[in-house]
Amino acid sequence: MKTPDRSVSNCTACPRLANFLAEVKAEYPDYYCKPVAPFGDAKARLLIVGLAPGMHGANASGRPFTGDFAGILLYDTLHRFGFGSAPISTSANDGLKLKDCRITNAVKCLPPQNKPETSEIKTCNPWLAEELKNSPEAKVILALGLIAHKAVLTALGMKQSALTFGHGAIHPLPDGRTLIDSYHCSRYNTNTGRLTEATFHDVFRSIRSRLDD
Repeated sequence: MKTPDRSVSNCTACPRLANFLAEVKAEYPDYYCKPVAPFGDAKARLLIVGLAPGMHGANASGRPFTGDFAGILLYDTLHRFGFGSAPISTSANDGLKLKDCRITNAVKCLPPQNKPETSEIKTCNPWLAEELKNSPEAKVILALGLIAHKAVLTALGMKQSALTFGHGAIHPLPDGRTLIDSYHCSRYNTNTGRLTEATFHDVFRSIRSRLDD
């Protein structure tokens, strides 16, 4: 059986993150301010792995990539390629549904300055490992950024040197699944042109072709 999504919201295994969430909750009492559970189709063939909740995005809404800048491009793209019921994600109660897609993060809690420490990534990794273990339907894993890429390798028991991150890189995995890399759809990456709508869409064309085959 899958680990219930609600269980992760009770995790306080990382003292720095737990303390930071308490501080943010005091400043923003209406914010979610807990570990953010995965969102989407429980039997999805596409699993998207991000970095961590954003301060005024998932940390506020309680749903991955919802309410922050990174979610603008992600959810519009998901809708364009048939994975989402709507092109925008504004709140956890907006009625948006994902089809054949599930979104999670390498680190489930908001980290200070959006920079989790290595020990926190490691401590949170068993959640991702459990998700992968209990999601045999997930044929394609999309890693948004280097940290997510490394987290997936760790969760699968692979060496960090086994596969090199690169935007658009396609990595066959030992278990028959496919890991695909993309630059994270963050404000920094899109504002600097490191990631464009066109190059992000190219990644999803590759994903869609594999799933449609």
